[in-house]
Amino acid sequence: MSQFIQNANWRYATKKFDATKKVSAEDLATLQEAIKLTASSYGLQPYKVIIVENSDLRAQLQPVSWGQSQIVDASYLFVFANNVNFGEADIDNYFANVVATRNLAMEDLQGYADFMKSKVLTLPEHTKNSWTAKQTYLALGNLLNAAADLKIDVTPIEGFEPEKYNEILGLDKLGLNATVVAAIGYRHEEDATQHYPKVRKSNEDLFVTL
Repeated sequence: MSQFIQNANWRYATKKFDATKKVSAEDLATLQEAIKLTASSYGLQPYKVIIVENSDLRAQLQPVSWGQSQIVDASYLFVFANNVNFGEADIDNYFANVVATRNLAMEDLQGYADFMKSKVLTLPEHTKNSWTAKQTYLALGNLLNAAADLKIDVTPIEGFEPEKYNEILGLDKLGLNATVVAAIGYRHEEDATQHYPKVRKSNEDLFVTL
């Protein structure tokens, strides 16, 4: 069995974190790098990840997160927030980064930039916002796998009020919207969920080969 599959079997959505254990700065940096390296549509990464360590902020977020203890007990809270009304300036910033990183001339990329703008900027706003929100889940998947490799627990959380998160964290002022949250830390020995067998569909139910 590959290490990846072993890690996938090891991880679970932790229900109770050990608040006395802290993820190291080195491991936190590794998780950030894993998120940064995530594939995204056109490579645009149309989101930001807010890492909430401040206990006062997390205390404010807990009531609007269905009261879940993971919000305050985990080492960190990662809030994935998609860009709202993604626009031309965002694409221009991407190509400026390409030019600087690959030492290319913008003239050589202009055709691709125009093509990208013709596909992205013509989308209705609600479609663009749905598209950027979906990209955050790709980053969340990379976080889950990287954390499992480090034997760090992660609880993905959709049970929260995005509008309240946006207000408390000031995301709306930054043109961002909270889409999904991940609590990062170490499982508590009293969390019985870690001993439950995984419940998944069989291959026959899950896969269709054509």
